[in-house]
Amino acid sequence: MMNKLAIIITHPIQYYSPLFKLLAERKKIQIKVFYTWEQAEDKIYDHKFGKEIKWDIPLLEVYDYTFVKNISKNPNSGSFKGVVNPTLNSEIENWQADAILVFGWNHHSHFKAMRYFKGKIPVFFRGDSTLLDEKAGLKTILRRLWLKFVYRFIDYAFYVGTNNKNYYLKHGLKQKQLIFAPHAIDNERFYDSADKKYTEKAQIWRKKLGFSSSDTVLAFIGKFENKKNPLLIIKAARFFPQYRFLFVGNGHLEQEMKKQAGENVKFLPFQNQSIMPVVYRISDIFVLPSVSETWGLAVNEAMACSRAVLVSDKVGCAIDLVKDNKNGYIFESNNLDDLKEKIKLSVNKYDKFGIESEELIKDWSFMEIIKRIESTVQ
Repeated sequence: MMNKLAIIITHPIQYYSPLFKLLAERKKIQIKVFYTWEQAEDKIYDHKFGKEIKWDIPLLEVYDYTFVKNISKNPNSGSFKGVVNPTLNSEIENWQADAILVFGWNHHSHFKAMRYFKGKIPVFFRGDSTLLDEKAGLKTILRRLWLKFVYRFIDYAFYVGTNNKNYYLKHGLKQKQLIFAPHAIDNERFYDSADKKYTEKAQIWRKKLGFSSSDTVLAFIGKFENKKNPLLIIKAARFFPQYRFLFVGNGHLEQEMKKQAGENVKFLPFQNQSIMPVVYRISDIFVLPSVSETWGLAVNEAMACSRAVLVSDKVGCAIDLVKDNKNGYIFESNNLDDLKEKIKLSVNKYDKFGIESEELIKDWSFMEIIKRIESTVQ
């Protein structure tokens, strides 16, 4: 009989649903996903994009799942009291789970489940927090004490990369409690092929945008928000009139970005998941200048699309995925001069860097996560 793993997560998302599907298809363990933000079953309002989002790829196929009733007065995934599910623990017990895997503790019901099941069945945890934004002071000391208390209620953590591992060690977990399960996307969906024709479609789109085949195009793809710092690229673009810059997304900075943009800058609105493998290929170099980013899965996506990557040192994945002068460069966060220098170093190497990116990202795959989960839960 297969061991049964109950997975606790707020809502269906493109980064995890395909993983659950693969786990179910392999039939090495039995899984059931307990979604705790029932109000997001069909679609969500994303405040950072400033619009309602409904993903256009299937997120609820093959695997077993349920939406647990959420009685929060303000249901959302961004606050502790936004996810309150009185029946969650009993539903998991009735399913007779042999272990639970909790995605994120900062929700009332998630933390309650960790405390309830600790000592009864193994409690696994998945999150991508880092120490990159820490500042010395009393607030940090108090938070560390609180997090050491929180993580007493887990048995093992599946850490996503180097910065995440350091975070867990700093908050009381032991080396033997940490299992590497790399942060990944559905690489196969982003790889090109003769049938998909992503590159061909991207070339057509480039022409529609007014980019020639000889143009060097740098792209930012994501939310137009302060945390991701897209205005730094707008400023850099002024110094490179010979190159083209593309911004794909929406957010509260959009009007300011368009106000500051020069003639070598183009904009596209939010694009849904099915078209993203084409969107990345419109550019030659992907840039993520965030001042705060626990990981940055857009970097995984760009690398799977064979793009060179320029990433700030405040992006959690940089230390693991970006190899200077191999597939791109890491630059100092919010340092315009450093970004300009890294652009200069990249523009004549992006083809080579792109090939290296696709090769490097092969080891950061769903299959690697699945192997770690299966070997630990079986």
